[in-house]
Amino acid sequence: MSVALGIDQSPVLESTGLSKSYGRIQALVDVDFAIGPGEVVGLVGDNGAGKSTLIKVLSGAIAPDAGAIQLKGSPVRFRNPADARQKGIETVYQDLSLAPHLSIADNLFLGREIIRAGAGRWFGVLGRKEMITRAQQILDELHVTVRSMKAPIAELSGGQRQAVAVARAVLWGESMIILDEPTNHLGVEEVDMVLQLIRRVKLRGIPVVFISHTLPHVLEVTDRIDVMFLGRKVKSLVTEDTSLDEVVAYITGSRG
Repeated sequence: MSVALGIDQSPVLESTGLSKSYGRIQALVDVDFAIGPGEVVGLVGDNGAGKSTLIKVLSGAIAPDAGAIQLKGSPVRFRNPADARQKGIETVYQDLSLAPHLSIADNLFLGREIIRAGAGRWFGVLGRKEMITRAQQILDELHVTVRSMKAPIAELSGGQRQAVAVARAVLWGESMIILDEPTNHLGVEEVDMVLQLIRRVKLRGIPVVFISHTLPHVLEVTDRIDVMFLGRKVKSLVTEDTSLDEVVAYITGSRG
């Protein structure tokens, strides 16, 4: 299935013919996917539709049996998630992968710590001042408010934790960000904060893949919606031209 992007818009990431099987189970069947700069694409479907398998392929967690991926016009093969992260693809899973006992700045630079220049480099001394400054800068740019940059993650609300995880993805994900159920288990105000955050990421020109079962949230912030059904992508809908009923019809298989 061809994918229509905006006028004069080349895909940041484009996949063609992705397939993945586990024995007799076909998790992905000939799936095409594309996303352009600053585009928010919703990825929806029932349980077992193939959403998780697709994002694991795009993020390097699993290798496809067939198909190809191009990133910024060049073919890529991800051997593991580290390969994808090196190419600027960041994924925020439902568990957020945050260390609750560490500070916000420590979490934003977890595994990518800044080492102090000069003699400190020989002893691996962390450049905490620079890390805090850069962490505060990215939170300010995304309009994320926290009591203190030194506060441990455990003291933050669910929405604030999600915001920190997204901010970390923005800090390192220059190519694409994948958000897996980012509004799950959040209150109304926290959901609104996360949706506003997605809009601000879009304004930075970073493509966002938004996976969610909560369709009103998907309809609120996306440009397009790709519907998965039994391992296949059955429809790509322009958000402003579709409706909740139409999306549900494709998810359940009563259309397409």
